[in-house]
This record gives sequence, structure tokens and C-alpha cells, in this order.
Amino acid sequence: MLEQEHGFRVVDVATRLPPADGSEDPQRRTITADRLEREMHQAGITRSIVFPPSRPETSYLAPNNGVARRSVDRPFVAFARINGTETPGRNAAGRLRNAVRQRTDHHTTPGDVEKYAYDDRFHGFVIDPGVDEYPADDVLAALEDVDLPVIVRGGVDAPPETLAETLLERSFPVVVGRFGGHPLNRSMMDDMIDLLETYDDCYLETSFVRYREQLERALLEHPDRVFFGSGAPACHPNVAVMEILTLDVSEDLLRRAFSKNACRVIDPLTRTGEP
Repeated sequence: MLEQEHGFRVVDVATRLPPADGSEDPQRRTITADRLEREMHQAGITRSIVFPPSRPETSYLAPNNGVARRSVDRPFVAFARINGTETPGRNAAGRLRNAVRQRTDHHTTPGDVEKYAYDDRFHGFVIDPGVDEYPADDVLAALEDVDLPVIVRGGVDAPPETLAETLLERSFPVVVGRFGGHPLNRSMMDDMIDLLETYDDCYLETSFVRYREQLERALLEHPDRVFFGSGAPACHPNVAVMEILTLDVSEDLLRRAFSKNACRVIDPLTRTGEP
């Protein structure tokens, strides 16, 4: 086990859990909560942040509740997925679209954010802008009020400059998934690492990064801002763990990325005694 061999435990901040056993993640493979728990245990992962897969034009109320229900009595920390109506308003067409588009029943409201925040089953939020767009200003204001961490999927559909103008200026912690460069865009990853100099409440997680140069640079330059993410079930957690363990950085930096950094930002992990 990693705890015995290296003296630290692993916290995973990037795990999708379908809302019901036997249901299929449309992006990945079918997996049950029991199977995911076993795979995490085998990889030495002691705590996992879990959330439902993204589903366009669909309410996340039932999927979020399903994930929270299946996290009970398991080493899972449930995050609520939320969606929005906004595209980045960088041109006239985008601003016009945002002005005329109305929120529908499947979109997240400020009231939804408050309910999730004060429901002790949920401990943060997840946004996938490429599928679900960005929350409107009133929802972002509600996220600031509750001040819980937000994990956002970064990449070509949500590049670093767009995340900066829509989310990173806000007062809540933002964890940018995949180093902000999915799929495998080195320059976007480098841009996202650069932004850590500007935004003190911005963090990166490692799922699907694959590039040693960018991983090692972030750990060396910003050791307190990198979280471990496996990307399970699309990537087996054993593979994700081994990719990080083989980096040419000190064990102390790995310990921070594997456990300490997430525990500083996400309250349930601290309260459950993680190092």
C-alpha cells in the first residue's frame, strides 16, 4: 500500500460515479459503486471526490442525489454537478445570445446552489462548460456566498483565458481539471500553470495530463496548488497513481499533491483525519 511504502495516503478529486448501479456513463464505461470502491482501495486511494457524468440538456437533481446516496458509508465525498445558460460573452453574438436565453427547468438556479451547499451530503460543485455552459451571474453570486470549492473541466471548450474571465475572478476556490488543456494540449496547460501566479484560489488536478514536463513544472513551481485526479473510471486509478509516482520530483511534493493540498481546500477530507 502507498501509505506503508511512501508514508502518505491518496485523495482523488476527479472521479465520475454514475447515479445508479448498472447505469452507463455516456462518456466512459459502466461501473458500480462497489467496483469503484474496490479499484480505489487497490490503488491506495483512501478518499475520492465523486460526481455524476455530464449529460447535456438534462437536470442534475436526480443524478446528484443518486451519487450522494451511494457515497454513504463509502470513502466518497459527493460533489453536485451544476449547469448554466451562458456562453462567454466575448463578442456581440455571444452577448446577444446570453441576453435573450431563458433559464429552463433543467438549469441550475441560485436556490439550487443554496440547497446543495446546506445539505450535508454535498461538499462542493462541478461544472463542465463544454457540455453544460457557464452559470449565470446570479448563480455565480450564490456560489460566492456559499464559498465551497468548484471543480471545472478545463480544455479546448473552456480554455484558460475564458476560465479567467468567467470563474477565476470569483471568490470561491476553483480546481481546474486536466491542467486546463484537455485533450493533451501542452500550450493550454502551460497557460493554465502561468495563471496560478495571478489567482491565489486556483488549483489544478492531474487527470489525463500525461506530460511529465507540465506535471513536474507545476509541482516544482506551485507545490501547494496541484491536486491528484485519477479520471476514473475512464482511467484505472492504478495507472493514474503510477504516472505521478514516476515523476522526477521529491516525495514531499508528491505527498502534497496526493493528499495534503486537497485536505486544505475541501473540508470533509480534513475532518476525516487525512494527513
